[in-house]
Amino acid sequence: MPYGPDGRWTAPEYSLGYQVIDWIEAYLVHGPGDVQGQPITIDREYARFIVDAYEVDSRGRRRVTSAFLSRPKGRAKSELAGMLVCAEALGPVRCDGFDANGNPVGRPLTYPYIRCLATEETQAGNTYDNVYYMLTEGPLADTSGLDVNLSAVNLPDGGKIVPSTASSSSKDGGKESFAVFDESHLYTLPELHRMYNTVTRNLLKRKAAEPWALETSTMYAPGEGSIAELTHGNYLKVVEGLLDNPGLLFDHREAPPVSIRNKAELKKALRYVYGPAAEWMDLDRMVTELQQMPEHEARRYFLNQPTATADQWMPKEAWDAVRSDARPEPGDQIAIGFDGSLRYDATAIVGCRLSDGLIFPIKVWENPHTSDDWEVDVLAVDAAMAEAFKTYRVEWVYADPAYWQDIVGRWALEFGTDHVFEFWTHRDTPMATAVERFRTAVETRQVSHIGDATLTRHVMNARTREVRAGAVLRKETKRSKKHIDACMAAVLAVEARADALADGRMRKKRYRAMSY
Repeated sequence: MPYGPDGRWTAPEYSLGYQVIDWIEAYLVHGPGDVQGQPITIDREYARFIVDAYEVDSRGRRRVTSAFLSRPKGRAKSELAGMLVCAEALGPVRCDGFDANGNPVGRPLTYPYIRCLATEETQAGNTYDNVYYMLTEGPLADTSGLDVNLSAVNLPDGGKIVPSTASSSSKDGGKESFAVFDESHLYTLPELHRMYNTVTRNLLKRKAAEPWALETSTMYAPGEGSIAELTHGNYLKVVEGLLDNPGLLFDHREAPPVSIRNKAELKKALRYVYGPAAEWMDLDRMVTELQQMPEHEARRYFLNQPTATADQWMPKEAWDAVRSDARPEPGDQIAIGFDGSLRYDATAIVGCRLSDGLIFPIKVWENPHTSDDWEVDVLAVDAAMAEAFKTYRVEWVYADPAYWQDIVGRWALEFGTDHVFEFWTHRDTPMATAVERFRTAVETRQVSHIGDATLTRHVMNARTREVRAGAVLRKETKRSKKHIDACMAAVLAVEARADALADGRMRKKRYRAMSY
């Protein structure tokens, strides 16, 4: 995200965004709604997004190849997308050099071909609805050569704006210069994924046009496999250094953790997440209605928090609430959880400090799913466990021995059978007990975590399966590529900590033998 919760934002050195904003405010009007037909004034928050989206380098080339704008329901995301479609069709959106002051100068694109993607066959989509109104009712309505109808817009000097759905005729072979995927959290069906993939492939064809794509969305339901979820996952990998994608602009505004039942807190959170739009929203009415709807819907659509339904195990707000600035130190007494896979999934070693329940990953190896031949480096896993024993005072290890029985057995011999224990995660009763302990410890703030992005992603990926003893953890589907292994290891680490404390390990001191 280009600016943080404190509101600080660093403007790009070069951007055509300022000219694009001026063009929008001069030539467009608001689309269908309460203020339709009125002149547009871009608010501060969306102005920053436009400036970021139109950043160019010192040669005048676009830096952003794909942008994701995530805001709550009612924040006029589709209208903003419509404004940018009109600008891409007729406005100064590509660099034509630099002026005497070193600022980029914009020009219209040669043969713009713009596709507005929608999910419903029976409608053109919210973005195109706005485009149609802006071009037929605003200052551009009498533009010579501009032919606007419900099926397409033919542009004066060539080019088109086309609305499309998954059931439309084939989009392969298109010459898109700009594409809008509106409400990409709804792109869950295979045909919508195919549509998305086809159009994004088309954007690679016109180098001189510097094509790009815009996704607008409220946050998704984790586990549905929407395009919005995939984009968010890619962004998190960029943050973690696992993926190189400098052309991705991810602009997401999410409410802080808040109790839906607390009216004052909820109103404050709504004011934050709606930003400048809070000034014209009926926040008091929203508070009342949000408290009457299912909580996951309130959080997802209005607080813009990625929230799943009943089968997601850990609420994001509960997990975020126990994030800590504390860090483990060498010599700390800790417990360890280990969960591993040799090939398909991930392998994780996670620690939990005995004194305060601080959870932290020691090492995580993830299958990147880029090759069928990938397998974890067993020697590296073995070395990481040895390094953990060297760095910390490891009092208790619970290790799932599936696929790793020989190595877990060797750890027990090397580090002590009173320190390393097997814990089979497929056994429902002990696993359900451990899962319940972990969830309760988070909700009652008896544990905390360091905010590691990989561990958080694994915890958010975990789903539940009801068994006679309670609930155990599972992936969303058996062959899902969304890993939960670090989460499983964290559960084992917290269980190991509990048993170490019950065994009195915190009271045991280690003395080095002294010779005289």
